[in-house]
Amino acid sequence: MTAPLGDSDNRLDAGSAVESRTTRHEKRKGGRLLVGLTALLSLSACASWRNPPPKDPEALADYKEANDPYEPVNRKMYGIQMWAYHHALRPVGKAWAWAVPKPIRNSIDNLNQTWYMPTVFFSDVGAGKPRRAGDDFMRYVINMTLGAAGFIDVATSLGYPHHDSDPGLTLATWGVPSGPYLFLPGLGPNTLRDAGGYAIAQGLSPINYVPRGYGLLTFNWAYNIAGVLGGFSSHIDEIDQVEQDSLDPYAFIRSAWQQNRQSQVDAIRNDHRATVPDWYN
Repeated sequence: MTAPLGDSDNRLDAGSAVESRTTRHEKRKGGRLLVGLTALLSLSACASWRNPPPKDPEALADYKEANDPYEPVNRKMYGIQMWAYHHALRPVGKAWAWAVPKPIRNSIDNLNQTWYMPTVFFSDVGAGKPRRAGDDFMRYVINMTLGAAGFIDVATSLGYPHHDSDPGLTLATWGVPSGPYLFLPGLGPNTLRDAGGYAIAQGLSPINYVPRGYGLLTFNWAYNIAGVLGGFSSHIDEIDQVEQDSLDPYAFIRSAWQQNRQSQVDAIRNDHRATVPDWYN
């Protein structure tokens, strides 16, 4: 890890924010799964791009901690993503933030978050956390009804705040090894386990089963595109800061993402709350 952005907590917060909010929008977009999986399959054809384990004990410890044996090809994939960011995503995101008022952008973010809740619910069920799953269910019902189909976050004010969960985190709580770190264009930081979890998440997301007719398919496209634009427009400054202040943005993002994912796994494992809330008793 090089060139910190202030102290270590701020560095982690900045990296975690980029991952936890921006990629939350990115990872729901099924159209980019093919791109990411194509890059994943290319690893088998790029064995020469694998970094062999060093012999020096100290260097070997750093190698294992990074969990990035495919770093040469991952850096190339990172370069492709950042090229797309600078030449397309960033300008479009800036235009979106300029043209769309912030209250509307917040409502779109709430919509994306609410409609992703079934995936969060099934992930928490799979992790054996009924209280978290119950909160997910209540949050979904409240925001889909009182929150005008998810445009308004009413659930948080009623005691059901949002928390992150996905099938990749569930697999981690089962003890499934992460596999090597991967950077997949369109999906960003990943591991073999999380890439598999992303594929499962697509099957759990109701929006992917929108039928034809009544303009629903058009709405589905609009929903996905607006989510991507909203995600990038909200966090352009954070991404730019990482690029500007870190000597090695790739290594910073890798470290921050891995730490954030581990903290999310730990939060799930350490959630031992009673199955029902106190008011129910």
